[in-house]
Amino acid sequence: MAVHVTLKDGSVREYPAGVSLAKIAESIGQALARNALAAKFNGAVTDLAAEVREDGLVEFLTFDDEEGRNTLRHTASHIMAQAVKRLFPQAKLAIGPAIADGFYYDFDLDVTLTPEILGEIEKEMDKIIKEDWPVLRKEMGREDAVRFFGERGEAYKTELIAGLGEDAVISLYEQGEFVDLCAGPHVPGTGKVRAVKLLSLAGAYWRGDVKNKMLQRVYGTAFLKKSDLDAYLLQVEEARKRDHRKLGQELKLFVLKDEGPGFPFFLPKGVTLRNALEGYWRELHQKWGYQEIKTPMILNRELWERSGHWDYYRENMYLTEIDEEAYVIKPMNCPGAILVYNQDIHSYRELPIKYAEMGVVHRHELSGALHGLMRVRCFTQDDAHIFMTEDQITGEIKKVIDQVAAIYSLFGFSYHVELSTKPEKAVGDDAVWDRATEALEKALTEKGVSYKVNPGDGAFYGPKIDFHLKDSIGRTWQCGTIQLDFNLPERFDMTYVGADGQKHRPVMVHRTALGSIERFIAILTEHYAGAFPTWLSPVQARILPITDKQRDYGARLEQDLKEAGVRAELDDRSEKINYKIREAQMEKIPYMLVVGAKEAEAGAVSLRARGEGDKGMTDYAGFKQSLLEEIAGRKS
Repeated sequence: MAVHVTLKDGSVREYPAGVSLAKIAESIGQALARNALAAKFNGAVTDLAAEVREDGLVEFLTFDDEEGRNTLRHTASHIMAQAVKRLFPQAKLAIGPAIADGFYYDFDLDVTLTPEILGEIEKEMDKIIKEDWPVLRKEMGREDAVRFFGERGEAYKTELIAGLGEDAVISLYEQGEFVDLCAGPHVPGTGKVRAVKLLSLAGAYWRGDVKNKMLQRVYGTAFLKKSDLDAYLLQVEEARKRDHRKLGQELKLFVLKDEGPGFPFFLPKGVTLRNALEGYWRELHQKWGYQEIKTPMILNRELWERSGHWDYYRENMYLTEIDEEAYVIKPMNCPGAILVYNQDIHSYRELPIKYAEMGVVHRHELSGALHGLMRVRCFTQDDAHIFMTEDQITGEIKKVIDQVAAIYSLFGFSYHVELSTKPEKAVGDDAVWDRATEALEKALTEKGVSYKVNPGDGAFYGPKIDFHLKDSIGRTWQCGTIQLDFNLPERFDMTYVGADGQKHRPVMVHRTALGSIERFIAILTEHYAGAFPTWLSPVQARILPITDKQRDYGARLEQDLKEAGVRAELDDRSEKINYKIREAQMEKIPYMLVVGAKEAEAGAVSLRARGEGDKGMTDYAGFKQSLLEEIAGRKS
């Protein structure tokens, strides 16, 4: 009996039934056989040792594919567990999945792990990799599996087996003397995992429940090449230096308090930075024809039931009661914008109508998910909602794509685009979703934008285009989004009067460019390592008198710069000038104007520019003109 296998390029090959995916890879080419880590057969990721007994579509996964990387790193977690069991036979194993950029494994161990012990575990992992044990999948019946792990004292594994469904396939993976309960997939042998590094330790409650025992979690990462691992570790170290939580505190931008977990406090300098960013946003939106609105923070529960948020977003919403009625602290701005639209009767001649709103929203995030300004419970979205006719969709989406691109280019961000389609839980029928998805695809195609399809990740009311920007050290962040919505206009009975004098249904676009202002500030802080462009810097210039005798001259310069709109400060403390310079450098201030007797007499300054050092004596008037041009041009 033969099976017919369709490859990624569309070609079809015939093989005997029972052929392994590894053998198929070898028949295609030795390079593919060397590089393949796993395969996807009829959409399911599986081991290369898996046998093919039916016709199907096969795609081989390498380290360049996310599923390939995850497979390698999952095997690395097993290698770590094997090393721990060799060093500490009494250790009990919990779980060890692949995660973004690496893996972890949770251990119940009576020895407290330390960085020194991690080094010993790493050495043992290197031995296991060199031994190149084949990684073999086995299946067992439920009773046999419970007995197998029970005899080995692996209570966490027996508990996991008990929680599996009656018809679940119970699989184990064996490498040398080590056997683990696992659904897989894994790479063919431990030798495939060529470069590993254990990164950190943490505590983790079994199954995330504080009522359960605290386990020791070891995080690590794995790559095919040591050079790639070294590059990643350098990036991690650079990211640590740029951590916005650390810089936010050092630069006095924001604080997070125990009295309000997930609710950031912006300090004066942080508000200054934020106002500069929002001022830029407002300037652009006025130029682009948006009208700014402001909608209430708290609205009646019925509104959120009508919008669908109550059914699809209830667990993330904060509730309150007013006059014995249920109200919601808004998690989204869109229903408010719809109420503003429905306030008046609109003609087709008015469309598109563009409302922009810096809207504060509240969403309940689990405490363990909170992370500085990146993940908070209260944040401001740079929302916009565009109401249009159906034949205006392509043109308006293309304009928004250009607008988002203009904003990102100012900060030097490159980006990639993803198109997210209908999720499992959604409102509206498939025909409406297909129309909306096709409209987004058409706009992207006409703009010549390459994109990746992200199946099932759309909003519950419509498909979306997401912009994933890349920062200065290569990390990506999802910020801007364009969501096309035929459903909410229907739910809220939105209409406009067409050229025929009849009522018609508008189409709605939900759009953000920055996303969350808080999150975007965090991204900018890390992107620039706190050294913001001059136009964004909370303090743009600091005047540093050398002695008290130059204080009056320094004060005149400060006043003159402030009157010109520059955020200037005078440091007239009785400190040595080198101390003042060092402190200004630590605060990452773009310009330091050192003034002594010579400068005061000549109407000049000794200029120090961030990142350039001492530029010598400079004519003050010329510096001021150059500074104003830099700020006005928003040079980054």
